[in-house]
Amino acid sequence: MRLNNARVLVTGAAGGIGRAIAAKLLAEGAHVLLVDRDARTLDEVIAQHGAFVQRIGAQVADLTSARDRAALCDLARVWHGGIDVLVNNAGVNPFGLYEDLTPEQIDLALAVNLQAPMHLCREMLPHLLARAPAAIVNTGSVFGSIGYPGYAAYAATKFGLRGFTEALRRELTDRGVGVYYIAPRATRTGINSSAVEQMNRELGVTMDPPERIAEELAALLRSGRPSVVVGWPEKLFVRVNGLLPAIVDRAVRRQLPIIRHYARVTPHDDSTQTAVIERLDIRRHAP
Repeated sequence: MRLNNARVLVTGAAGGIGRAIAAKLLAEGAHVLLVDRDARTLDEVIAQHGAFVQRIGAQVADLTSARDRAALCDLARVWHGGIDVLVNNAGVNPFGLYEDLTPEQIDLALAVNLQAPMHLCREMLPHLLARAPAAIVNTGSVFGSIGYPGYAAYAATKFGLRGFTEALRRELTDRGVGVYYIAPRATRTGINSSAVEQMNRELGVTMDPPERIAEELAALLRSGRPSVVVGWPEKLFVRVNGLLPAIVDRAVRRQLPIIRHYARVTPHDDSTQTAVIERLDIRRHAP
């Protein structure tokens, strides 16, 4: 798909990855409609891209609200003639041991990470079909393929999002709307808690800049490939976990003391957060 002159809606656009996606798409010549619940931060993003004032717009929306989603979709159908690319990027990540999570945190993760993309796809699908060729991109996580301690609720939502994306892609395979899934590994953004940052350092995690995720997303759209897992050896870990999960079980077990330490001390919040992938040296634990 050509990005030049595309009309793209990006949710979670005030976060680190969302900002990077917006900057990349604008540089490629796209028109970008930014969506986030944080009005002040959205204004900051708009101000950063003054050179593209004719090709950028913003809408404040709480994606857990049916009313806000409906208003957003109404705008998206007419903005610069109507969007032809929907990027579901918004997400929350309640890092912590599952026994310590609150019902509200679990409900919010499901509402933002899984239900909101599903609702937006359903509401925008007739419009996107009429605009074909068009595209949907769902931002998942390596934790959408590898269940990891401290991220049980988050992983559940991303596993669900990956399955939804795959099913919808196959459903629309001959109708001119491509459906794509991108799975970032650990990403450096300002929204990770200090405990998560410290845990990553202790575990030897390699963290990508948000700009890499934006580059991978743009490349995915241009290539037409259905999905991408960002980073090596994360691509290998996903395959091994699918074929020989017991190897990953043993690798994770060795990391449990460190994970539990940081999961216990991390204050819970509802911040939008990117996925964090723990770098598992599975080769040392192979039978």
